[in-house]
Amino acid sequence: MRDAAPQTIYLKDYVAFGWQVESVALHFSLDPHKTRVKSRIAFAPDRDAPAQPFFLHGEALKLISATIDGKDAQATLTPEGLTCAVPDTPFVFEAEVEIDPANNTALEGLYMSNGMYCTQCEAEGFRKITYYPDRPDVMSVFSVTIDGPHPVLLSNGNPVGTTTHHAEWHDPWPKPAYLFALVAGELVAHTDSFTTMNGRDVTLNLYVRPGDEGKCAFGMQALKASMKWDEDVYGREYDLDLFNIVAVDDFNMGAMENKGLNIFNSSAVLASRETSTDTNFEGIEAIIAHEYFHNWTGNRITCRDWFQLCLKEGLTVYRDSQFTADMRSAPVKRIGDAIDLRGRQFAEDQGPLAHPVRPESFQEINNFYTATVYEKGAEVIGMLKTLVGDDAYAQAVTLYFDRHDGQACTIEDWLAVFEEVTGRDLTQFKRWYSQAGTPRLKAEETWTGDTLTLTFTQHTPPSAATPAPQPHVIPIAVGLIGADGAEVAPTRILEMTEATQSFTFEGLAARPVASILRGFSAPVVLEHDADHPHLLAHDTDPFNRWEAGRTLARNTLTAMMLKGTRPDPAYLAGLRTVVSDKSLDPAYRRLMMALPSQSDMATALHDAGHVPEPDIIHAALEALRDAIATELTEVLPDLYEDNLVIEAYAPDAMQSGMRALGNAALSLLTRSDGGTLAQQQYDAADNMTQQLAALANLIRAGRGEAALNAFEAQWKDDRLVMDKWFGLQVIEADPEDAHEIAATLTKHPDFNWQNPNRFRAVFGSLIMHHAGFHQPSGAGYRLLADWLIKLDPVNPQTTARMCSAFQTWKRYDTDRQALIKAQVARILATDGLSRDTTEMLTRISNA
Repeated sequence: MRDAAPQTIYLKDYVAFGWQVESVALHFSLDPHKTRVKSRIAFAPDRDAPAQPFFLHGEALKLISATIDGKDAQATLTPEGLTCAVPDTPFVFEAEVEIDPANNTALEGLYMSNGMYCTQCEAEGFRKITYYPDRPDVMSVFSVTIDGPHPVLLSNGNPVGTTTHHAEWHDPWPKPAYLFALVAGELVAHTDSFTTMNGRDVTLNLYVRPGDEGKCAFGMQALKASMKWDEDVYGREYDLDLFNIVAVDDFNMGAMENKGLNIFNSSAVLASRETSTDTNFEGIEAIIAHEYFHNWTGNRITCRDWFQLCLKEGLTVYRDSQFTADMRSAPVKRIGDAIDLRGRQFAEDQGPLAHPVRPESFQEINNFYTATVYEKGAEVIGMLKTLVGDDAYAQAVTLYFDRHDGQACTIEDWLAVFEEVTGRDLTQFKRWYSQAGTPRLKAEETWTGDTLTLTFTQHTPPSAATPAPQPHVIPIAVGLIGADGAEVAPTRILEMTEATQSFTFEGLAARPVASILRGFSAPVVLEHDADHPHLLAHDTDPFNRWEAGRTLARNTLTAMMLKGTRPDPAYLAGLRTVVSDKSLDPAYRRLMMALPSQSDMATALHDAGHVPEPDIIHAALEALRDAIATELTEVLPDLYEDNLVIEAYAPDAMQSGMRALGNAALSLLTRSDGGTLAQQQYDAADNMTQQLAALANLIRAGRGEAALNAFEAQWKDDRLVMDKWFGLQVIEADPEDAHEIAATLTKHPDFNWQNPNRFRAVFGSLIMHHAGFHQPSGAGYRLLADWLIKLDPVNPQTTARMCSAFQTWKRYDTDRQALIKAQVARILATDGLSRDTTEMLTRISNA
């Protein structure tokens, strides 16, 4: 039978839990199908909370017994939990339940992955382990005992006793249940240590399956770098004797920050030169930093309720972005963040899934682990830092840590420390948290005498989540570039608070070129008729120089599609100048060569009032790449040779940038040599970055079959590399073949559709292949729908997240709209559809 209609939960209805949890003791007797969990929980009435029934969450649990102070609790059970009468004084609740980890395919709660026990409790998975007030504002100290036939038995905190097949753990820091973790299995540890700024020695372990020991060194290096950076920049010291990371093959997300025991998707921690690309290395470094930084921004200070999710995630994403900028290239990182935000979060803001950074309601909290909460949440932190300045930001954050350590907090708590430190009223700024939508910022220039006046108008399109948006506070970073290319006015922060507002620059000798929104100082869409060729040639702000090139590329593509024009010579000449400038960071030059994605162009066309045609977008991009290859004919051979990197491999910023630039040159050279150079690189490659890039070019050149067979033979026993093999074939396919290749790959004996990484490798790649997914026949839509229907009863979280592929349906032609709506309706009509998927598709279909 279909689940009951999902219940909508509202922020305004928050009520504190009526009891304090003074301590939690858990005992696990592990068994694949009959794990027994005994809990002993000390409760005390919270006299400040409103009166309410005593209710503990619990799902898919077989209750063996439940007592209060040793007497039968006479509990009433529902599919959602347990209710019973309790005394009006402190009491001890004890329960024993039985659960089935081996059949827990949702990968939420306690489950098994290739014979290993592991947990995922965020957001509401602990209720699938035992009866408990499974909410983030209930924090307590946990003691855990584990019995099982496994050499490694892990939980949160510090070990307090271990014998054969028995382990005891104690976490002295109060935490909510979503941070609980347990791991048991045949694992080996890569061990190191770290001495904190106050001289405490911390043991570090990275646990992996036997055979993966050679892929641990980089992850450990990244962890130690994160710990040192957090001390140096934020003054945060680690607070336990032990820090463990475990690599898990079956995991719905990238990683999880459980206190002292971080559980990672294997793809987010295992790395080696032979099996991982430079992009993998950088991503692993960032994810490890993110989860470690959560120790303070998420664990020591957590969320009062799940509406405050951005309080921990936005702040921690901002911190990991700062870390990556310091470890690598700040301009390249900022550009990458902007590309990601525009590609993912702007699409959310413009579609039926739009919601504020702090939503007002939800039905399934798992559906709000979104780019808006994470990436836009981080942008809001960045704007706040820009507005108050570096010193005030540091003072406010320190006050936040000091005041709220050990508490479950709200956005109001976060903003209050900034108001106290700076004396500012942040009421209007708070709209960034409460309003959905991406503001559109129009800039107009007026030149009079020696004065440049910039007039800005802001407008946020209304949405179902925010029908009447009010003006935001927008920090607009502006600099002025002279006709000779010199900077005549350094960056100045203009603080916009009105719907329309003007700012002046006086005493100028001649009219300058305005460089607006430097460093992408706010997550807005800028409309400005700027002198983009001049900015591409001379802007001293790296972001806006890149932005000028990206705008010229987008304008060129638009003109090619709508007017049939040839590529803009000014853009091609400017690109050649930048790419040839060896004084620039290779990674930055590579970014300058990259064109807008197909999806980006669909968004640009839709915003301009045109209906995007995916096949035409694909053809225009290919034509422009041909034109760039021709323009750079004399430059490309040296660009390739100069960036081969022949010294010992290192995944550092310089070498990674060089390989990226060299591979970009290879991609253009392949258009003229038919893949000869790509084959040479494939045969000679001693690292995955160059091997995979060569393989992609061979596929594009029509020479991929032999190389794909060779790659499979070489890497068939490495699950993470095979994910790359599956995904590459789909993403590099001709548009009309993409869905057929994806369908064929699902019949491959190594296609394990219940593994999230493998499922995403095929269908995530199909979704990203814009022209392939949106073929006029609708075959891509039907194939994805078929598999989402199959996956939903097994793994609702992954299913629901992949439903976002349909969120942009309204921007396409009526035929495609009808095809998408038909598949959404077909999925919604499936008997027993999960709450997760029902909520996502209902929001999409009701747009």
